Amino acid sequence: MGNNRRDFIKKTTAAAIGVSLTGGINVMSAKSYNNIIGANDRLNVAIAGLGRRLNAFKSPIGSKASNVRLSYLCDVMESQRLKALKGFREHIDYSPKLENDIRKVLDDKNVDVLINATPDHWHTPGSIMAMKAGKHVYVEKPCSHNMHENEQLVLAAKHFSKVVQMGNQQRSSGHTIEIIKEIHNGVIGKPYKAVAFYNNGRGKVPVQNSAAIPEGLDWDLWQGPAPRRNYTSETWNYNWHWYGWDYGTAEAGNNGTHELDVARWALQVDFPQHVYVEAEKRHFLDDGWEMYDDMEATFKFADNKVIKWDGKSRNSYSTYGGGRGTVIYGTEGSVFVDRGKYILYDRRGKVVKEYNSASKEAGNALGGGGDTSTQHVQNLFDTIRGKAKLTAPIDDASKSMAMVHYANIAFRIKNGFDVDDKTGKMYNREAMKLWSRTYEPGWEIKL
Repeated sequence: MGNNRRDFIKKTTAAAIGVSLTGGINVMSAKSYNNIIGANDRLNVAIAGLGRRLNAFKSPIGSKASNVRLSYLCDVMESQRLKALKGFREHIDYSPKLENDIRKVLDDKNVDVLINATPDHWHTPGSIMAMKAGKHVYVEKPCSHNMHENEQLVLAAKHFSKVVQMGNQQRSSGHTIEIIKEIHNGVIGKPYKAVAFYNNGRGKVPVQNSAAIPEGLDWDLWQGPAPRRNYTSETWNYNWHWYGWDYGTAEAGNNGTHELDVARWALQVDFPQHVYVEAEKRHFLDDGWEMYDDMEATFKFADNKVIKWDGKSRNSYSTYGGGRGTVIYGTEGSVFVDRGKYILYDRRGKVVKEYNSASKEAGNALGGGGDTSTQHVQNLFDTIRGKAKLTAPIDDASKSMAMVHYANIAFRIKNGFDVDDKTGKMYNREAMKLWSRTYEPGWEIKL
């Protein structure tokens, strides 16, 4: 039964992504597919990284309609594993295995899907390791830590013929899909500009100090691909986002990925031609935050289209009428869209249509999850089975991710630059030095 199930998944996956395992045409019909039920259709899922995004996966995994089995809960922190197991007891009536080392999880040939919710520096390395081991991947945003990883992740998905979805879950939001389609059909004329925004009132971050490794933490494995260093206080938990560039991708990667993706989707653009950034750390100057906490980035595209990113990590002033979202401007009107609603305006600013979706997707608060996340994960499962197409395929999602990397690089070199909008390469030597990163020996990205 095990081999039959895996053969079935391989065949339907090949059909979903347009690849034939034999070089011929896969002619499995939807009717034939629907005749196969039960264990053959079941997906064994492992989750690596059991932090604040875990809530996003409880509903889609616990749903009987998903027909999946949670095989592993994996995290380098023992307390996270135990907490996750307790949290899942409300959603499943069995106990998955608890594992510290993702490599042991990937060695299990019965695992079909990896949900990669580890810290940013693990996203691409862990996902490529999973594909090499024959797994499909749901990788949380940001899908990559740098442009080299961004490129390699796309190549790996093609090379290993795997279904890879990034966690930009608004791509599976019904009301967002609806209004983007209307924009593409001309409801606001020609869209020419989008402003993606996020504001939050994050407080002080502790200054890092040398400390003993917390009990139960595998610090060496937590670092993974990053260069080794001694442990400092507060690092392993959420604040790694703000402690330098070895682990995180700052607020643009942490939250901007979502709104920048919607903006690019609405304007139907790929790589920009020019990037300019004004950013700085402006709050709590004596605390441990090492990134910018205020950024305005401008991306200029072909056909005179522009996307702006306005990210305020530690100032909650509601500039655009919400904590996060995207405003799209067109020659005949404008649209405001966020995770819960959209508002359509005519050129004079009069409301033409307002739609509230009643979505319960998490916004600015820590601890993600919600109905859109559930739909996004289920979209991955359905695509693996050949019943759907990805709403956020990695070859497209990576272009939104590139905008994050461009913004961060422009901040780090204190200079804007031009971009080859066909290849994504930057026309700036200093910028290209940051195309990749320094890896711990033995952890380099290799297909």
